[in-house]
Amino acid sequence: MSILDISLIVCLGIVSFILYFHISNYILDFFGNNNLKRIKFENSIRVLIFIAPACIILFIFILYPVFETIRLSFYDKFGREFVGLYNYNWAVNDPEFKRSIFNNLAWLLVVPTLSTFFGLIIANLADRIWWGSIAKSIIFMPMAISFVGAGVIWKFIYEYRGPGDTQIGLLNAVIVSFGYEPQAWLTIPIWNNFFLMAIMIWIQTGLALVIFSAALRGIPKEMIEAARIDGASELKIFFSIIIPFLEQTILVIWTIITILVLKIFDIIFAMTNGEWQTGVLANLMYDWMFRGGGDSGRGSVLAIVIMIGVFPIMAWNIYKHKQEQKI
Repeated sequence: MSILDISLIVCLGIVSFILYFHISNYILDFFGNNNLKRIKFENSIRVLIFIAPACIILFIFILYPVFETIRLSFYDKFGREFVGLYNYNWAVNDPEFKRSIFNNLAWLLVVPTLSTFFGLIIANLADRIWWGSIAKSIIFMPMAISFVGAGVIWKFIYEYRGPGDTQIGLLNAVIVSFGYEPQAWLTIPIWNNFFLMAIMIWIQTGLALVIFSAALRGIPKEMIEAARIDGASELKIFFSIIIPFLEQTILVIWTIITILVLKIFDIIFAMTNGEWQTGVLANLMYDWMFRGGGDSGRGSVLAIVIMIGVFPIMAWNIYKHKQEQKI
């Protein structure tokens, strides 16, 4: 599909929505009258007219796929024959599934925590130096890179050549310069997962940094100055004033990064393709759904597990938001 075709489709969609709203409003105005009840009814209908396209799109692209995924999880690989809980039973007993769950949990523990921690520390320190804005810009730059692009960049950092060969990977070049043997970093079980997590932390620290930088400006300077006059150390100010004041910001950033981590796929796919025990649920779902002829039943089960993992975090986030509104 060419750029011209895409442009025509976009223009057609815009024109269609404009005509839809104009025609629907014209019909309501034409049949309307000055009766108060009639006017209230028309206003209610007018609201439905405006939100109907969004609801339809929401149903087609979000709700319907969810229901269809749930349905397919009870069917065979072709989605034709009902097999009950067979696919769920397979998942519970599959060693690859268990390993993927373990890897996902490790990502959830490490990446959001370290990204939030580094973002907060750097944001706090960068405001105290004259070149802090430059430092923030450099750290934020990875946010402009796609996960696949970041994976390609870091693949060169972890690149391995045999002993005696010239090492083009940055990490191995440094190791060899100190007299040690080069390592195939991405093939070392358990540790290779942390090497992959470093990429995600590198990217998401910029996000945390920007949000924390804005939040830190909201802390009253008088409060910090008063604490210093009272003899409080910078460490005491950080833990007793800054951290409590940024509590909600920390929770929001942690939640955003956690949801991103639950959907992590691109980095692992580009770096290891899930090999050497680095696969997570999204990679396992992709393998079962699209490779080797595909298995829509097992792939759907894995998709549901990922969705279930997101629900508690979203529910908790909504609950905290409502609590803040009450305050």
